Amino acid sequence: MRISELATRTGVPTTTLRFYETAGLLPAERTASGYRVYGEDAVERLSFISSAKVLGLPLEEIRDLLGVWEQGVCAAVRERMLPLVADRIADAGRRRAELAAFSARPAGVHKRLSEPAPTGSCGPDCGCTTAAEPGPVPVTLSRTRPDDAPARQPPVACTLDGAQLGARTEDWRRITRQAGDRRATADGVRLTFPATPELAAEVAAPAAAEQDCCAFFDFTLHLTPTVLELTVRAPDTAEALLADLFGADA
Repeated sequence: MRISELATRTGVPTTTLRFYETAGLLPAERTASGYRVYGEDAVERLSFISSAKVLGLPLEEIRDLLGVWEQGVCAAVRERMLPLVADRIADAGRRRAELAAFSARPAGVHKRLSEPAPTGSCGPDCGCTTAAEPGPVPVTLSRTRPDDAPARQPPVACTLDGAQLGARTEDWRRITRQAGDRRATADGVRLTFPATPELAAEVAAPAAAEQDCCAFFDFTLHLTPTVLELTVRAPDTAEALLADLFGADA
């Protein structure tokens, strides 16, 4: 079947099918005129890939799993998947704890600042500068791996289709317009925002979502009583996408 027919049968956009081929997940034969053609096994293969993605497994782990799945022994696939899924559960727990700690800080500031203000100028008890404990709260949103596992750079490609990518791009542009300062770094960009509970959640949500479609991005959030700092890092080959989403050339 042609790529358009496979996309129709599975609901996977053709852009994603091409990306899967580039990433080594979905091989395709070629006709004499260069068109991609797939066998019936591609439908089952895509079903397996989709299930693994729902579990939050990164593409490099899915690629390894496919090698076991192709052997046709379910017990072997389960044995290989169990530690991977356990690691994703642990990683999700770490992320929840990090985001909870992150969101608790601006929430405390908001509560303190909502109380009646003292008369006169700002002072130690007014809450403007001492509403939260000093020091940043770092939240790093990136894929984790065992300490003894070899480092593998995820492919610089996005699995969102055109409409989804357009919506995500618009979300980031809306968020970055609220930044008070934007500076290029050696390997990315750093944006500084006011420290408000609403904005902290608004920044953290798409940063976490990016890890499912663009795992080559690395996000670090730092929160102080006065500012929220977002640092985005990416490999050199993602420079154009970094600039488009976050204004890295500003």
